[in-house]
Amino acid sequence: MSDILDKAEDRPVIGDSLPRRDARDKLRGATRYTVDSARPGMLHAALCRAQVAAARIRSIDVEPARRMPGVHAVITAADAPGRYGIGVADHPLFAVDEVRYCGEPLAAIAAETPEQAAAAAAAVVVELEPLEPLITMAQALASGAREIHPDWRDYEVLVEGGAREGNIAWEATVVRGDSDAAFARDDVTVVESSFRSGRQNQAPLEPRACVASYEDGRFVIETSTQVPWAVRGSTARLMGVPESQVRVVVPAVGGGFGLKFEFALEPFAALLARASGRPVRLVNSRQEEMQTALCRENADIRVRSAIGPEGQILAREMVVLMDCGAYGGEQPFLTTMTAHTLGGNYRLGAVRLVSRAVYTNTPPTGAFRACNGTYGTFALERHTDEICAAIGMDPLEFRRRNVLGDGDLGATGQVFQGDVLGPLLARMETLRAAPLEETAPFARGPRPRPQVEAGVSPYNATSYNGRLADGRLYGRATVVGTWFVFVGPSAATVNLNPDGSATLVTSGVEIGSGSMMQALPQLVAEALGLEPSNVVVRAADTDAAGYDVGVGGGRTTVSLGVASHQACAEVRRKLLDIAADMVEAAPEDLILKGGQVYIQGVPEARVSIAQVAQRAQAVTGPISGSGAFTGAGTQAMPGCCAGHMIEALDLPIFTVHDCELAVDPETGHVEVLAYRVVQDVGRAINPRAIHGQIQGGVTQGLGYALHEEVTFTPNGDVAQQGFETYRLPQAGDTLPIQVDLYEGAPSMGPLGAKGAGEIPILNVAAAVACAVANATGTRVQEIPLTPPRVLDLLCWEGDALDLGHMAEDWWGNVLGTG
Repeated sequence: MSDILDKAEDRPVIGDSLPRRDARDKLRGATRYTVDSARPGMLHAALCRAQVAAARIRSIDVEPARRMPGVHAVITAADAPGRYGIGVADHPLFAVDEVRYCGEPLAAIAAETPEQAAAAAAAVVVELEPLEPLITMAQALASGAREIHPDWRDYEVLVEGGAREGNIAWEATVVRGDSDAAFARDDVTVVESSFRSGRQNQAPLEPRACVASYEDGRFVIETSTQVPWAVRGSTARLMGVPESQVRVVVPAVGGGFGLKFEFALEPFAALLARASGRPVRLVNSRQEEMQTALCRENADIRVRSAIGPEGQILAREMVVLMDCGAYGGEQPFLTTMTAHTLGGNYRLGAVRLVSRAVYTNTPPTGAFRACNGTYGTFALERHTDEICAAIGMDPLEFRRRNVLGDGDLGATGQVFQGDVLGPLLARMETLRAAPLEETAPFARGPRPRPQVEAGVSPYNATSYNGRLADGRLYGRATVVGTWFVFVGPSAATVNLNPDGSATLVTSGVEIGSGSMMQALPQLVAEALGLEPSNVVVRAADTDAAGYDVGVGGGRTTVSLGVASHQACAEVRRKLLDIAADMVEAAPEDLILKGGQVYIQGVPEARVSIAQVAQRAQAVTGPISGSGAFTGAGTQAMPGCCAGHMIEALDLPIFTVHDCELAVDPETGHVEVLAYRVVQDVGRAINPRAIHGQIQGGVTQGLGYALHEEVTFTPNGDVAQQGFETYRLPQAGDTLPIQVDLYEGAPSMGPLGAKGAGEIPILNVAAAVACAVANATGTRVQEIPLTPPRVLDLLCWEGDALDLGHMAEDWWGNVLGTG
């Protein structure tokens, strides 16, 4: 017995790089997703969608659809008259009075087969009066532009504080300190920059899908979502029923990346199920996913800074315009984040920020991994390099002097704890000097370092990094990033089973990140002296588990981890009380390890956890415990924020990325040669899992930086209708990432852990853009850096980016100081 316990002691649960328990089934195609669901008597649904981006609705005649073969139910706006949203309830389930984007639902049909449902949807007769679509933010903000929501004043405001007017769906502001005085000083250098980013489609392999039924007066919805409780609430609201009448069950989810952080198809299927009396399946086609995905929004950004004589940032002013599409959706919440990303990374004397969500006649936008932090960091780090060029300071030295540290104020006046970015920069210096093959966990063997030849750039000699032997331009950049864990409320229950295993019951969803399959079982196993393989994680079910705000924002390991640890503490106390009687010892003298309970120092006096669980079941009842957690409520500076749903960061996370790349001046093609990440993880519960998240996040970020962009035809339809025309990263675009995990920064997470899955994408566009600028000596202002865009950079002289729609005097008119 002593040998068994010693072996358990030698193999720590926390910090062990355990493999994913769901990997084998996923690789073999055995995992069952929502798209694989089928039920007896199930009908199939289809949506009739608008084919124009802007029009007044004259009439919608669904009678021809009702008469089509196999049709059992047809629903329209009359069946769901409510509106929903996050900041403002501006979004109806079906278009009402006006069509506001191409692809907007007009009616829904349930029939015996998918083909019959699609044919019936095509039979709906729609009479429209076309309107001139406002596809761009410049069009929507132009003087005299038509209001996309003429009745915006009548919408229910769900969260107070955000300013609204015309085609501005939401405005959030930060004013801290006297920036006017800083910019008026004689000894400052003023640097002004403009940037633009495109839309990015989340492109999960499993499209949005659900199966709904109406049973015993309740709706039961199986769905591919990240937010079962949000789906429950929104569906109930739109159908006008109490939330208790909606049950949401979530099997394995085939990727989300933020696309599934809001409800999608569930109310349509639920209404059709009630109308038909049969289960109804509704799955988006890939074309529908491309057409209506809640993409990462496109944005326009202007930044200017007042730099003091010692290189300090005395003041910074920013304007961010975020395209929310036809409805506000998640953007009122996302406007909050610009203060913490675009206003992050560095110590700032004074701050003035305006962040606006702008209505356009395009599909609504929403959350995507690290949300607007990706383009906020791109703009901020490019602006930082432009500052360095203006004042003649080395970019790394500028960052060392100015990054946020212990006791510094964030943009909204919160006080940061711990010095993290400085040590991360120092660790990156070490990582840059290490051989490539030594620190790349997925490397397939040694890779030679790029051999750079000195030379003079034909574009800008002052910022030229060099040229490779094959004639390509070489660039390198190191950038920093600040993100945060979106904490929010979570609940967990742990049941100890008679066989000595434990069952974890939460509303957490496995979306592919592995937190539910790796980190949480390890945390429970560590607390109860079990093997992680003996911790069963139950699939999310709103009837079985307590409330959870949803999986996203890097919060799963933190929020659900703390709640699970609290639940384990109750289980542990009950378990030790029973075991103490069984081995005749005090509970405080007992140790849990290797599935056994034994007396400290007396390993022979022991009993198995299974025996204790069985004894408890017979004497006091089954052992279980519950836990709950929410954020600490970190304070911002009073009075400096307006319209922000998160004024301060409960749990900030930091990262440093370094990129080496080559630019082909003949084709504009960019090849990433080496990539390095030093990431603040608090404590690495499973290093292997974090390495995998970093590898995937950087690859996804390279797509955003170099290839991916959703664009629109003149009539407002999405130009990319499938993966044939939407350029995702391919195998040849990937490379092994050198990784250094930084542990020890302050964290409220379990055992000091921080979320690690969202932040890896944060810095990638910034690192690539800064490296391309260094390679070419040009002013990189827009992403993605597709080959045609890179060639344009090499041929352009001056500032190519026109953001005049922000206002002629944008500091005065937009920021309100004129």
